[in-house]
Amino acid sequence: MPATPAQRRGAGPGPLVRHCGPLSLLVVSLLAVPASFAATTWVAGAAGLAAQVLCLPLVVDRWRALPARLLPGAVGALSVGWSAWLLGEPGQGDPLLAALTAALRLAVLVLPGAVLLAWVDPAEAGDHLAQRARLPGRVVVAVVAALGQLSALADAWEQLAASRRARGLGPGRGPLSRGRWLASTAFGLLVDAVRRAGRVSVAMDARGAAPDGPARTWALPAPWRRADSVCVLVGVLVLAVPLAVGALR
Repeated sequence: MPATPAQRRGAGPGPLVRHCGPLSLLVVSLLAVPASFAATTWVAGAAGLAAQVLCLPLVVDRWRALPARLLPGAVGALSVGWSAWLLGEPGQGDPLLAALTAALRLAVLVLPGAVLLAWVDPAEAGDHLAQRARLPGRVVVAVVAALGQLSALADAWEQLAASRRARGLGPGRGPLSRGRWLASTAFGLLVDAVRRAGRVSVAMDARGAAPDGPARTWALPAPWRRADSVCVLVGVLVLAVPLAVGALR
């Protein structure tokens, strides 16, 4: 029997999170939601973000790939802060601090999921969600299919870009030309994703994922290890940082 994703992760060197299962990683990612709500001031948001950054050595395996993972979240945080600064009502406090608080809250929300998603294997996540979380089989199969499509989006983007360049529709040198090329390629990726979703839906029904399908079995066990408990405990402690700072202020 081939090695499971957990065995392959634990066999090689890497951070401590490589020994954790997908369920604990998903729980820690969801803990970022109340942590973001708790960051009601820029001080609490900065403290929560600093606590998350200090935990990065426990999570990150390839530091060179980290900026690419954090870039969308950073752009979103900056855009939210910019919007909060522009649309801030006069007389409601310092607009710059309000914009900084909004940006930090989004960063606290996005950072855990952006770094932990790299360690989640779709098939392994399905085993844990079904056997540990006791979710219905149809929901589990849908989640596994959705997670599997995330990795396919990058390949689809590269294929679309290569095919457009082969037809002479590559980007120009100017920023406007590159912006139009990115927008058109993104629209093509959206169309491909909709078609792919239709094919996946038909395939799921054909493989017994319909509501009236047979009882589903799961091939691999879903153990809860000590590393999972440590991971959740660290996530709770990180969540407590903005809560504590907000309570002290």
